[in-house]
Amino acid sequence: MDVDIKKMPELRTAAVRHLGPYDQISEAFDRLHQVVTSSNLVRDKPTLLAIYHDDPEMTPAPELRSDAAIVIPKEVAIPPGLREQRLPAGRYACATYVGPYEGLPEVWLDLLGHWLPLSGERLGKGANFEIYLNTPEDVPKEQLRTDLYVPLA
Repeated sequence: MDVDIKKMPELRTAAVRHLGPYDQISEAFDRLHQVVTSSNLVRDKPTLLAIYHDDPEMTPAPELRSDAAIVIPKEVAIPPGLREQRLPAGRYACATYVGPYEGLPEVWLDLLGHWLPLSGERLGKGANFEIYLNTPEDVPKEQLRTDLYVPLA
């Protein structure tokens, strides 16, 4: 697994909360899309993220918290139906995955379960997140590119 250590700026997002198994977050992205489209929140190609707040090995699946989110500038008001979620600036481990979204759980397991313990790095405070570099509307699912981010101490 190729992992880069990146220094990331704070990311301000407008988000929709999803409660339940992480692999069902697509319904939150549907709700996010509806609000973003109806509010004219974004005109250019948006940066879409999934933010994961809980450890699925410690938290029962129905209680897992995640957010479908879009990066927005500081001066933009958050429309009704979305809530502000900030990802702190800092050091992050970043791995890029190419392939269908169904393969992401295995990549997360490899990143957190294998790479992190062997890296000499320690898990930091904050949420893990994914940034989607393209979407199923742009490319076939085998060409989807997703960056996975883990906060480091």
